[in-house]
Amino acid sequence: MPHVALMKQMTLYVEPMDATVVEVAPDGRVRLENEDWRTPSLQERRAIIYAARGEIDALTELVEILERDPVS
Repeated sequence: MPHVALMKQMTLYVEPMDATVVEVAPDGRVRLENEDWRTPSLQERRAIIYAARGEIDALTELVEILERDPVS
């Protein structure tokens, strides 16, 4: 069976770009909401990475809160 690279769907708002990433390809191309596929500039890549890391931190905190013993 041949290896097929899959596109990853997501929703990530990138404030400095005032844009939302909705898909990313394994080769680094992104698709912004209401736009076609393109390779982001270095500055855009950095903004996307920064936004993603911020979301990872927020989601990690959310999971930690929800995994605590429930308050009765």
